[in-house]
This record gives sequence, structure tokens and C-alpha cells, in this order.
Amino acid sequence: MATSDSARRALEAIDRASRRLADAGIDSSRLDAEVLMAEAAGVSREAVVPGSIDLSPAILTRFDALVARREKREPVAYIVGHKEFYSLDFEVTPAVLIPRPETEFVVGAALEFLADWPDARVLDIGTGSGAIAIAIAVNAPRARVTASDISADAIAVASLNARRHRVAGRVTFRRADCFDVRDGGPALEHFELIVSNPPYLDEAEIAALEPEVRGFEPRVALSSGSGGLDILRRIVSGSSAHLVRSGGLIMEVGMGQAAAVAKLVEDAGVGAVAVINDFAGHPRVVRARRVGE
Repeated sequence: MATSDSARRALEAIDRASRRLADAGIDSSRLDAEVLMAEAAGVSREAVVPGSIDLSPAILTRFDALVARREKREPVAYIVGHKEFYSLDFEVTPAVLIPRPETEFVVGAALEFLADWPDARVLDIGTGSGAIAIAIAVNAPRARVTASDISADAIAVASLNARRHRVAGRVTFRRADCFDVRDGGPALEHFELIVSNPPYLDEAEIAALEPEVRGFEPRVALSSGSGGLDILRRIVSGSSAHLVRSGGLIMEVGMGQAAAVAKLVEDAGVGAVAVINDFAGHPRVVRARRVGE
């Protein structure tokens, strides 16, 4: 237990940092200050309460350096190097998109599908940190997952996360642009389920994003041409050649895109389409099942 003087100084340091971050336009300033103090002290955020931190000069120096990075709007996840997703902790770097809570709806829909097809072969397109692929592998232990990404740096991060969560033996990583293999290995074949959180922003939307996103997260994981549908269109058009009969297709989509993507799926003849809303009630996931030959 820290001394009362040390606890007081820790609380004062957090208060000062919170004000600095608020002045920088950060709404979550207090939370971020607590998270960064926990990182500097090597403790959990729950331990960052009065009386729990022995605030040494070294901790304070580390804390000030972390706060200065956040003050420049660098995302907290990149500063601390990890982010929780689907109750799992993932390493993240600027090579990968930071996992979002909305993407958990993709995993939830996938696990619902796998409840009826537990031995399915699953393809995760644009895996990034591996969040979707690894969450599926952890929660569906009979599934065999292939995770692809166009970025070799992203695959390196995802591979580390697979080892961290002890599913490396059931997740195969491939460098590919959608279905176009770039790693010199065999072509992607057939799957019972294809999932993806692809880039879906119109290039013009990037400038309106928060500084944390437009200034730090990888553009290749965000932008998808005019209208934001280029990658989604490629996934839909290629899926019929890679899905077995009755196979599933589950994709995250951007604001206002669900109807257009559902129409793409229907036009491609993939099959019946359903739309899943996110926490805020916005259409977030398009789910389809292939019918016919």
C-alpha cells in the first residue's frame, strides 16, 4: 500500500493529466489518464485509486511521456500496445486497425452460424490484428480458420496474437488481397463461412474522422474508394466461387451501406440476406447464406 503522500501525488498527477487531455479536445480525458497511469506504474486500471500506487519519480516520468503522446491524439491502444476485443486482449500496433466493439457483432453472427456447422472452414478477409479470426477460433474450437490480409506487417501482429491465445495451430495466415493470394502459396479454395470487417469508408470521409483515426490508423484498412464499397463489392463478387452450398457470408458495413451491400449480395446470387444492428441500433452487419449450386 502506498503512503498517503504518494497516493495524493498520484491522484494529483492524474488530475493534471486529465485537464491536459481535456484541453486537447479528448472527451475521455479522465479515463485515458487513469489507463496511462496504470500503464506507467505496471498495474491494472482498477488499482489506480488513491492509496494503491507508490508514485516514484520513474513512474511519473513514464506517465508524463505517455500523456504527451495522448495529448497529440495518438490512440490509447497504440500507446499501451493492446486492446480488448470479445473479452480477449490483443496486441495492436500502427500496422493494424484498432478493434472496435461494433465488430463483435461479426463474431457473434459467426459463432451462431458455427453452432450448426462446428467443423466449418472459415475465411477471415482483412484480418488486421486477427481479432475476428482468433475470437472465432477461441470460441469455436473445432473450426479451422484461414486469416488473410494484404499487409505482411498486419499478419505478423495477428500471428503473435494467435500464439498468445494458443490457437496458432488452428489459424492459418495468408497474405492476400481479398481472394487474390500474394504469398506464393496455393490459391484459396472453399469455405463454409467467410467473414470480414473490410475497409468501407469513402476516401472523402477520411478528412472528417477524429484525429486518432485519420492521423494514426492505417489508411489501407479504412478507405475503399468512391462510396466506400470497392472492397465489399470484391468480397461479394468473389464469395460465390469460394463458398460451399449453404455456406455463410458475414460482413461489417459502414453507416448507410447495409441496403446497398444487401443488394450486391442478392444480385450476386449468394442467397438470403439479413441485417444485424449494432449497439446504437445502426445496421452494422450484413449476413447471407448461399443457396443453389
